[in-house]
Amino acid sequence: RGFWAFAVLQWLTGGLGICLCYHRLLTHRSFSLWKPLEYFLAVFGCLAYQNGPIKWVAIHRLHHAESDRPNDPHSPTRGFWWAHMGWLFAFDETLDQYEQYQAYAPDLARDPVYRFLNATHGWYQVILGLILYAIGGWPFVFWGVFLRTVFMWHCTWLVNSASHTWGYRIWATGDKSTNNWWVALLTYGEGWHNNHHAFLRSAAHGLAWWELDFTYFTIRALAALRLASHIQLP
Repeated sequence: RGFWAFAVLQWLTGGLGICLCYHRLLTHRSFSLWKPLEYFLAVFGCLAYQNGPIKWVAIHRLHHAESDRPNDPHSPTRGFWWAHMGWLFAFDETLDQYEQYQAYAPDLARDPVYRFLNATHGWYQVILGLILYAIGGWPFVFWGVFLRTVFMWHCTWLVNSASHTWGYRIWATGDKSTNNWWVALLTYGEGWHNNHHAFLRSAAHGLAWWELDFTYFTIRALAALRLASHIQLP
């Protein structure tokens, strides 16, 4: 039962919260979503414990603006482990002070709901832990909070490190982004990173028929339910 708590929450927080909501919806506006559902999925993003929505989006937009150049927050040009997780341990005024990083996500900073989620994002993990403990005790907390959170951290970080180091390139994007199939499998399609850097607003990252992109499949399912619209493609 603990494993299934891990599996379901890993999809809800990583697949829907980070990949679909934080990344493709909030950062790149690859599609539009019914606003209450957008806010609901942003809470799942908070539960991934990878920062609040304003900070996450700001860092990722800065990454694209400066990809693999000196001001890129997590480029492997400074070393693989720096790109993977080392950058998180270094204080950076641009990334760690709200007054500065909110300039990269002014659309979200104007929204009081996102300001609230950004300020309180850490507490939702605590609330989830208490709920899981009430349902299944410490095994649920271990699988559903600790193991799931660390697993999703490394999956997300692999997009920054492995998908700028190993894989194949189709598009001359001016950076080191690559398409990496095993990162794509771990991250619901985010590993088709060279495609993404070539077409930033595309809701689909997997462009060839064999480049499986489960996040895009989910977006199409939401569109079929008339919950998503204005889907951007290359």
